[in-house]
Amino acid sequence: MAPSLLVESSSSNENIAVPAVKPTNNTIHKPLPNPSLQVTADHNIKQVDAPVYAPGRGEVVLQIKATGICGSDIHFWKTGRIGSLIFEGDCIIGHEAAGVVLQCGEGVSNLKPGDRVAIEPGVPCGVCFLCRDGRYNLCEDVQFAGVYPYHGTMQRYKVHPARWLHKLPDNISFAEGALLEPLSVVMNGIRTAGLSLGRGVLVCGAGPIGLIALAAARASGAHPIVITDLEPSRLAFAKDFVPSCIPYQIDQSLDAEGNAKAIRALFGADSDEYFAPQTVLECTGVESSVCTAAYAARRGGTVVVIGVGKSIMNNLPFMHLSLAEIDLKFINRYRDTWPPAIACLSGGILDLKKLVTHTFPLERAVEALHLCSDPRNGSIKVLVVDDVEASL
Repeated sequence: MAPSLLVESSSSNENIAVPAVKPTNNTIHKPLPNPSLQVTADHNIKQVDAPVYAPGRGEVVLQIKATGICGSDIHFWKTGRIGSLIFEGDCIIGHEAAGVVLQCGEGVSNLKPGDRVAIEPGVPCGVCFLCRDGRYNLCEDVQFAGVYPYHGTMQRYKVHPARWLHKLPDNISFAEGALLEPLSVVMNGIRTAGLSLGRGVLVCGAGPIGLIALAAARASGAHPIVITDLEPSRLAFAKDFVPSCIPYQIDQSLDAEGNAKAIRALFGADSDEYFAPQTVLECTGVESSVCTAAYAARRGGTVVVIGVGKSIMNNLPFMHLSLAEIDLKFINRYRDTWPPAIACLSGGILDLKKLVTHTFPLERAVEALHLCSDPRNGSIKVLVVDDVEASL
């Protein structure tokens, strides 16, 4: 007798065990190995086989071919939370991903088996006032892959709504498809910042998001661009990645105002305030860096915080921001960014392939997470890939 299987719809968190039945388009009838990487309720990690679900109406089953490890994955593992997002049980992590369609559920007409797709990981409710207003990234009822209780992409098989999948052209690899998610974060930040052609930009942080922001700011016509970090090796990488940038290593003996003064001098603002950076893209979320960004910005300028930081920051220079009329802005993920992000990579506007410094097979995902979590290992973007020829 065939084993029972689990069927899950994206509109429900309930797993309903059903017996194997005569094959249809919406059922999977054989046990399949589905290695997955999970963060546990007690903030450890484990690699276990997960159930393989059948697609509901409007959904497809994917084989995840590449998933990038994000700083938020590390944060959830180490601390169990980011702000109000709390891991209260075991959950498969991962949200920067691309894959191939294996099976389509009822009502799916825009995709077919074999299609290569990038995954937009957030599935909003579609009915709240924010979704109706087109600001679906702010939906409070979003089901976001890799954030408890919604399983993410660090597994072989995943069910996902077809509405939130984007076809990849032939000249974009699965690895680049996985980079579309962090690129989308940056694109939302740049849109919020409103970069101006020929105006100076400061990028705080030379991690993956900061490096993508550096490349995107350059492609947008910003000049000059200064990028900061604590690590000389990351600044050297940034200089190789975008040769026209000006690297600045944060001096830990100085306070935020001291570092900001040195940064502003690189723009020529030591002699004329006019040349201070009009826009700052803060990509670390670290409180001291946010403060440095605030002091570095030109009077009347804009600071956009892209990085994820502490729930409460106590030392922001409120009156400096007020008296200088500096706009302190924030973003939450992205909206309507995948099509233009795909166009950027496909059209050669951006080339992000160099960011991928390490690649691990899915079976070694635990090792990949450990390597990524230690800055001494020198990784920029670590990918977990699955080259197995999977089928249903």
